Amino acid sequence: MQPSGTLRIHELTAEERAVYAKLKPERLPEHVAIIMDGNGRWAGRRSLKRFLGHQQGAKSVQLVTETASRIGLPWLTLYAFSLENKLRRPRAEVNFLMRLLKSYLESNVQRMMDNNVRIRYIGRTHELPPEVQDKMRWAEETTARNTGTTLTLALNYGARSEIVDAFRSLAAEMQRKHLSPGRIDEEDIRRHLYTANMPDPDLLIRTSGEMRISNFLLWQIAYAEIYVTERLWPDFRGVHLLEAIADFQRRERRYGGLGEGGGEVEEDPEQIRIAAG
Repeated sequence: MQPSGTLRIHELTAEERAVYAKLKPERLPEHVAIIMDGNGRWAGRRSLKRFLGHQQGAKSVQLVTETASRIGLPWLTLYAFSLENKLRRPRAEVNFLMRLLKSYLESNVQRMMDNNVRIRYIGRTHELPPEVQDKMRWAEETTARNTGTTLTLALNYGARSEIVDAFRSLAAEMQRKHLSPGRIDEEDIRRHLYTANMPDPDLLIRTSGEMRISNFLLWQIAYAEIYVTERLWPDFRGVHLLEAIADFQRRERRYGGLGEGGGEVEEDPEQIRIAAG
């Protein structure tokens, strides 16, 4: 499914067009989620202050988002600020990240408008500073009528806390409607997740080479394809998003079933009896 609006392939860089030319547009993932990792290491390798890594990472956010919008990617979700960041990072760094978020929104909303991008958020955003929440609401309202890529920033987000919040909301609904616990199914839980209005990610990208999920979209990525790159987030660009999508298109998604090369299943009753014995 493609978002409304016109594809702008001609706006891709020459390098991006070369990769895009090898893609099958009809097989684009509907939803790409990215764990943006490596800002601090990027700065450290250059003997720079950590905040400069975060600033460069914010530039990558906009560049990758614009490439996503040009190829008609419907959903892009970025892990921007976790609950663990808030609890375990030095206060000065957390305060800087909040100022950077405000600055990013102020500086890039017009570019979002120019690229038909709509911005939304998931997480316990009500715990962020009031002035940050005000700027977030302004950006969301300003871009609400855009019909292209939906950029979702995961802010003050943790997947376990999301599931806790979902169960609290579901429990309140059950109490209000006098429903039996035996009637709960997966769809009931999904309806109460932060991502209830979004499709699950088809592709999860992690930068910096780390082989872990870091408490991100644990429910939603049950069948996502995972792509890990050694590239640090501040060096990640639109062409690297396209390379990840190219890798995604080379895979066979089976959702627990057999693929085309899975072979025939033996159903010899005697063989089954012997195996069971």
